[in-house]
Parts: sequence; structure tokens; C-alpha cells
Amino acid sequence: MKQEKTKLGKFEMQLLAYAQLREKEFISSGEIASALDINAEQEWKLLNRMTTSGLIIRLKRGVYLVPSRMPAGGRWTVSGYYILSKLMEVIKGRYQISGPSAFNFYGFDGQIPNRIYVYNDRIFGEKEIGGTDFVFIKTNIKRLGSTKGLKTPDGIDAVMVTKSRALVDAVYDWSRYNTLPRSYGWIEDSLQKDPSLTEKLIADTLQYGNKGTVKRIGYLLAQLGITDERLLEIKRQLGPVRSLIPWIPGQVAKGSVNKEWGLIVNGSIPRS
Repeated sequence: MKQEKTKLGKFEMQLLAYAQLREKEFISSGEIASALDINAEQEWKLLNRMTTSGLIIRLKRGVYLVPSRMPAGGRWTVSGYYILSKLMEVIKGRYQISGPSAFNFYGFDGQIPNRIYVYNDRIFGEKEIGGTDFVFIKTNIKRLGSTKGLKTPDGIDAVMVTKSRALVDAVYDWSRYNTLPRSYGWIEDSLQKDPSLTEKLIADTLQYGNKGTVKRIGYLLAQLGITDERLLEIKRQLGPVRSLIPWIPGQVAKGSVNKEWGLIVNGSIPRS
């Protein structure tokens, strides 16, 4: 049974024509009331009706994303990456996609995430926009970086973290993603397949990790046979070790003590 097309009323047609003739991607509350000569209540009902029926997308309060042409079947379908790119354009934010979205993209985890995880310098919290669920993680702009462009079917260059940065995030944000000790196995597999990734991983660990991340990844690299010479920069940044943390947080902190890295080694690298 075919899905019935959304029937467009007079004002819906006028709004789309107004935006398309002016090549406007975004429209704002107040603008449409004036353009269509309707009152504020009529405008609100119109925008709400068009958002609910999928003709336009509400990006944030008072700002809507409009299609460049009439959607086929009356419903506009775009990717979450497209929506994200346009939202960040509106709020003038820097962002990068990481977390489960990146772990799946790079093949670390076969589970397809039902939300897009976004590190950015503007907003935080869980939001549903245009049918896509997002988790926005607000962070200092200094922690944004090590990214690559990801061309989407919509023609948008989305901002995805690099493979090395995704691995660092898996260790740094382990409590958010439940990725330790799994991510130690991801790192081992990645370096076995591409040894040249080691230098990028070290650089991203030093630039974007905290002390706990530096300890954990430094110890892991030592276990994987990375030479002391290549680990020198990590040890230099770590400085004198005065406290111990578990190598695998969330597990009982029982195991041998590694004073060099300041760790209680309470587990091993998971291998499939």
C-alpha cells in the first residue's frame, strides 16, 4: 500500500515558494508572518504543521531548515549529518563526530548506533532534530581537532574524527561509552594492521588526552612492544608518577603495580 502524499495547503505552498524563490535555506519566526501577511498565531500553527508533517525541519527555537525544492511525496528526508552541519552553521559552532558513530565508521564496533555523538563548543544534551537523535557533548575548543571530511550522500562534508582520535576518545571517555577494556583491543588490532598509525595515536594522546588517558595508552603501547625511544615524549608529558589508577576502571582494582606508568594492572588486553 502506497503512503499517501502530504497534501499542501495554500500557506504551505506560499511558504515553500517564498523560500525557494529567494534561495533561502533557513527561515525564522516572524519572517513568515510578514511575508505571507498572516498573524503570529497563524504563523506558529503553519510552522508547527509543516514541521510535524516533515516538510521543513526545526533546527532550534525560531529557526527552520527549508528544502531547496518540493520534497517528493511531500516529506523531506535528509541525513543526520546534513542536519548537524546546518545546525552548526546556524549556531556558529565547531564540531566533530566521535563516539559510537566513529567506532562503527572505522570498524571497531559492528553495532550501528541509533544516535550521533557530537563534540562541539556550543551546546550540550540529547536532542531530536528532524527525526535524528543527537548527543551533544560540549567541550573546550582546545579539545576539538584531529578530524577528516566525510562526504555524505547529501553532498555535505561532515566532520568526522580521525581513526587515531577515535581511539583516544574511546579511552578518554570510557565511562560514557563503556569502552574499556574493549578499546585496548581496538588499538592493538589497528596498530597491527597499520603500524604508521602509532605516531598519530601518540600525538593525539598527548594533545587531547588527560593524565589518565596518557597513563593507560602509554602502558598499552609499551605492552605492544613500542620502544622506549618512541614513548619518551609520553613519559616526558606524564612527569613524575605520584598516584595509581586502575588500568581498567570499573573493575576491582586488584593486580600488579606498575610504578613506571602509575597503574594497577587489573586485567589484560581483550583478544577475540
